[in-house]
Amino acid sequence: MEFDLDLNDAALVIVDVQGDFCPGGSLAVSDGDAVVEPANELARHFAAAGRPVYYSKDHHPADHASFSDQGGVWPAHCVVGTAGWEFHPGLEPVSSGVVVYKGYNPGRDDYSAFAATLEPDPTSPTFGSLLAIAGVRHLYVCGLATDYCVGATAADSLSAGLKTTVITSASRGVDVEPGDSERVLAQLAVGGAAILD
Repeated sequence: MEFDLDLNDAALVIVDVQGDFCPGGSLAVSDGDAVVEPANELARHFAAAGRPVYYSKDHHPADHASFSDQGGVWPAHCVVGTAGWEFHPGLEPVSSGVVVYKGYNPGRDDYSAFAATLEPDPTSPTFGSLLAIAGVRHLYVCGLATDYCVGATAADSLSAGLKTTVITSASRGVDVEPGDSERVLAQLAVGGAAILD
């Protein structure tokens, strides 16, 4: 992968590259594992430049309200301690990388990494506060899935006043309705995000 990225005041967040969102998982994104190597390369590039790298992780209890057996819309996924909760085995978090956790409140479905905290505890520092402490002004976003958690993270990044870039080569969408990912990316672009392959 060739990189021509502006890393001044930048950080990378790799969203939810977990087993259940990859082929064979309970909520698999088609071709979801194709994001793994580009995400690894991006993480190494940012880390080598001394820039922060974050990894968000869905961290659901077994009785999460979003699950279909609890009246929600999704099959059970990313339940803490299961294989599907783990990062994809090919993902190689950089040593300086920071994991943030979201979706641990059983009554609320959190898509955006901006709902995440440093520990799965609402009193823990938020993802947004970590970015502020690090002086981040430009957030690069990739991972799974484009039309849900990646898109929501990018939208919240824009709302936080950050320059925002979505890297599509390291993202894939669910596309419950054909074209969902393209529509989300178009909306983000209208809102000021850069869409980069």
